[in-house]
Amino acid sequence: MSPNAYSEMAKIQDQHWWFVARRKILHHELTRLNLPTDASILEVGSGTGANLGLLSEFGQVTALEMSAKAIALARERADFDASRITTQQGCCPEDLDNLSAQFDLICLFDVLEHIEDDALSLSRLKTLLKPGGTLMLTVPAYAWMWGPHDVHLHHKRRYSKARLAAGCALAGLSVKRASYFNTLLFPLAVVARLVERLTGHKSSAASQIPQHTLNAFLTSIFSFERILLSRMTLPFGLSLLAMAQAKPLNPPDPHPAPETVPR
Repeated sequence: MSPNAYSEMAKIQDQHWWFVARRKILHHELTRLNLPTDASILEVGSGTGANLGLLSEFGQVTALEMSAKAIALARERADFDASRITTQQGCCPEDLDNLSAQFDLICLFDVLEHIEDDALSLSRLKTLLKPGGTLMLTVPAYAWMWGPHDVHLHHKRRYSKARLAAGCALAGLSVKRASYFNTLLFPLAVVARLVERLTGHKSSAASQIPQHTLNAFLTSIFSFERILLSRMTLPFGLSLLAMAQAKPLNPPDPHPAPETVPR
């Protein structure tokens, strides 16, 4: 992301409906994971820290972020607790080897689409999971939704559920649960992206907080999906949510075939 994009994000992430509602959805999903008390958590691509306060409710957080500016903005947040959050500058996958610990939970919230080699990143992240640990991902959905918004945010790709599952499988990860989300507002998003594609201009709606009543309404609609996600898998949406774990090693065959002795 560009330095200007980090500054834009820091200004709006506490109030903009998309960030506020997504945090409510993520919080709901995190409570369903039954994490150990004071879990060890890694957030890759922590940006300007919008999710660090949320994650620190569940354990000790290590935040890996490539931008020094973003790290500085994160440390200025009111919910930044230095006793529970450690920041480290680095890139994924290049600097993952500098992390010596293993984690109960690794989070990439709208980060994987920014990484050139997503397959290598997933493979290396798998080695940082504790046995039974969870990799929690959100990514933008559908290649056909690509537009100026993706270019502005330096995205490399968008994902289908099948593509994300296949990438995880190649990395030795098994997707335990996957669902689209941002479903209820999806028709409006499709119209907005079509307008972007026709005009070639990025909509300013994503970087500006709407009028208060509209912002509150959109927050309510989007955040209501946390209830839906606890009951069903949503069939389509602007984003994808997935939980993955390392594939278990194949146990030895308790009844191996008898060896053939040459005569």
